[in-house]
Amino acid sequence: MQSIIIFTDGASRGNPGPGGWGAVIVENGKVIELGGTDKKTTNNRMELSGALGALLSLGQNKNEKIMLYSDSSYLLNGITKWAKAWEANGWKTKTKEDVQNRDLWEKLLDAVDGKNIEWKYLGGHVGIAGNERADEIATSFAGGVPTKLYSGALSGYGRNILNFDLDKSLAKEKSASRAHSNAKAYSYLSLIDGMLIKHSTWADCEKRVKGKKAKFRKALSADDEQAIMKEWGVK
Repeated sequence: MQSIIIFTDGASRGNPGPGGWGAVIVENGKVIELGGTDKKTTNNRMELSGALGALLSLGQNKNEKIMLYSDSSYLLNGITKWAKAWEANGWKTKTKEDVQNRDLWEKLLDAVDGKNIEWKYLGGHVGIAGNERADEIATSFAGGVPTKLYSGALSGYGRNILNFDLDKSLAKEKSASRAHSNAKAYSYLSLIDGMLIKHSTWADCEKRVKGKKAKFRKALSADDEQAIMKEWGVK
C-alpha cells in the first residue's frame, strides 16, 4: 500500500501580522497543492493551519499511511508530545496557563483521529523540494500575492518532489546563519530613508523598523558593523 506524502509550512509577516500556509500532497501518482491566508495571525498558527488544511483535504476515510513532513518543531512536538496532555489537563500547561492556539490544536486532534500518520521533521531551506515549495506557497499567501497552485499528475509536476537529498551548500549556509543568529550582538543597525542608527538592543531596533520600509542587521563586531555600513552605502 502506497503512502500519502505531505509537506506543510507556515509563514507570517510580523507576529502577529498577515500570514499564509502551504501544503503539497502526493497521493496515488497525483500532486495537489493547497494554500490559505489570515490577515492577522502568527507563524505558529500558520504552521498548524498548514497541517490541518492538508489533513482535512484527505477526508475521514483514509487507511493509507500518511507521512507528514514539516520544519516546525512547535507543530511536531505539540501533536506528538503535548496536545493530548493539554487536552487531558483542561487545555492548561504544566504551569496552569492557557494553551495558546487551543482552537487549532483541538481541530488538529480531530483531524488526526483514525488516521495512520507519521510526523517527520525536515530542516527548512536546505533544498528539499517539498519543503521549499510549501514554504513558497505559504510565503506568497502571507505576502498577499498567492502563487498558482498545481493539481495534476506527478509526472507533469516539474519538481522532483520525492527527492529528500539535501543541498549541501544551502545546509551549510543555514548552519552559518543559525550560528550568526545565536551569537552575541555587538550592535543592531537600522537604516530608514538614508538615516542610520546604531542600537544596543534588538528591542530598540525593532521598535524603529517595525511596520516601516527599512534595512536592519545584527553586527557581531566593530569590523562587522563597518562592513554592513559599507554594504548599505552609508558612513
